[in-house]
Amino acid sequence: MTRLALIRHGHTAWNRAGRIQGRSDIPLDRDAEAALARLRLPGPWAQVELWSSPLVRATRTAELISGRTPRTDDALTEMNWGDWEGLHGADLRADPASGFRDTDQWGWDYRPPGGESPAEVLARLMPWVSALRDDAVAVCHIGVMRMLMARATGWNFDGPAPFRIKRNRLFVLETGPGTWTLEPETVRLRECDA
Repeated sequence: MTRLALIRHGHTAWNRAGRIQGRSDIPLDRDAEAALARLRLPGPWAQVELWSSPLVRATRTAELISGRTPRTDDALTEMNWGDWEGLHGADLRADPASGFRDTDQWGWDYRPPGGESPAEVLARLMPWVSALRDDAVAVCHIGVMRMLMARATGWNFDGPAPFRIKRNRLFVLETGPGTWTLEPETVRLRECDA
């Protein structure tokens, strides 16, 4: 079994404004930079292989919490939201003609216009996960985390998720041939002097 700890990147101006980022390469905001500079990967997780999405908000988060440069892989890039990138989720939700749905109503085949479905995101992630031979930390995005955690828990985007993704916490998956699990407890980043 391989243990994979997932962590979401820090806040961006688009996060705070409720805009859909997807693959748009939006940097961390100043407050996130300052907050992450005071956090570190805890205990044994500080020594394992470090991966990141190639998007700057993820690579910078990885650098800040580890003090080192992560390896990147395109598989860890956020879900492609297509025509909805840059738009406000609240505006799409308020427009019945938009086709926008909350994640608990997606199913694996839901696709934003011009974007990709959860099933497609998981399909591009699986070869990367399968190639891991040692424990690793991956700094990525909420969409990527949702797909991997859905795979581990059996959640099918058909009602409330059996997990809640928060920032500054490691969500640990155990992966192996035919067996995936999500550890029930998250691991907090440790605080340090900046």
